[in-house]
Amino acid sequence: MRIVVESRIETPKFMVYLVPIFSVGLALVFGGILMAVVGADPIATYRAMAEGAFGSVEQWRAGQYYSITETLVKAIPLMLTSLAVGVAFRMLFWNIGAEGQLTIGALFGSAIPIYFTAWQSPMVLILMLLLGVLGGALFGAIPALLKSRFGVNEILTSLMLVYVAQLLLDWVIRGPWKDPKGFNFPQSVSFEGWQLLPLLGEGRVHIGVIFALVAALLLWMMMGRSLRGFEIRVIGSSPRAGAFGGFAQKRVIWTCFLLSGALAGLAGICEVAGPSGQLQPVISPGYGFTAIIVAFLGRLNPIGIIFAGILLAISYLGGEAAQVELGISDKMAQVFQGMLLFLILACETLIHYRIKMAPGLGAAKEA
Repeated sequence: MRIVVESRIETPKFMVYLVPIFSVGLALVFGGILMAVVGADPIATYRAMAEGAFGSVEQWRAGQYYSITETLVKAIPLMLTSLAVGVAFRMLFWNIGAEGQLTIGALFGSAIPIYFTAWQSPMVLILMLLLGVLGGALFGAIPALLKSRFGVNEILTSLMLVYVAQLLLDWVIRGPWKDPKGFNFPQSVSFEGWQLLPLLGEGRVHIGVIFALVAALLLWMMMGRSLRGFEIRVIGSSPRAGAFGGFAQKRVIWTCFLLSGALAGLAGICEVAGPSGQLQPVISPGYGFTAIIVAFLGRLNPIGIIFAGILLAISYLGGEAAQVELGISDKMAQVFQGMLLFLILACETLIHYRIKMAPGLGAAKEA
């Protein structure tokens, strides 16, 4: 007997939408088993994670919603970077380097308040955002050029450029851009006034959440209701069909990578002009890589990515809360995220392919 994997003739549509829900449920089950193995109480751990992400009932009764606002703050860069990689993934071009594009976007946008520290005007914030978008797009253009011109694998180039961006950030923050009054700490000057994103309400939620929602809506309209979105979907489904349809694959490659880099760059400048308030050696705890999980969890749908980004933000803050309250390692959140990606891909495979047992080669010859 041997194992045979064959394509399903027809995939039930409802199964496609159940995959994210089923994957999250399995991740919670397997995560609970893992917690029990390491000696932690799964129910207490999940309760601590929920309270860390949403707050306790007592806090709600007191009108305190700090935990919810912090979850939204954490979700903003996740949503923007996930929208970035989702655009490229729809065309089956794997932009793994959103982390680097996020970093370069933060560097470009931060140049304004660093070189013009005393300049306070709405134009400062506008220029910061535009430069952040431009920086991310230019950095995304590098793998696009190498792919369209020389056929270089975009996975390798975009991933290697992440290290280039991070080392460039480390150099400028410890060298020319280091705050001379910062007691030799590796950080830039603190941004103030119009150099920071306006806040929404009393918490730390800033207008970056509006950028993410607007970007998701525009991408959804582009993918479903425009010729360019149709080109991306056709080439992503079947490159040969796209070629027969007269679609220029190189042009679509450039469109995807420039748009993807621009969104990641926007996430970077929103992070330094928002919660961070300055450039630091580490801008992101891995948003660009976590975005891959978010994009697949959201089924590469811009609207689904918004909800998936909030879910992964919950895992970040919940992991930190469980560490503080129960002494569980915060790496448990990363284990959950990795488990979630594996289960998403496994379920995705099973709804498109059937695994069955078939007679071995010897049995077939005898027959």
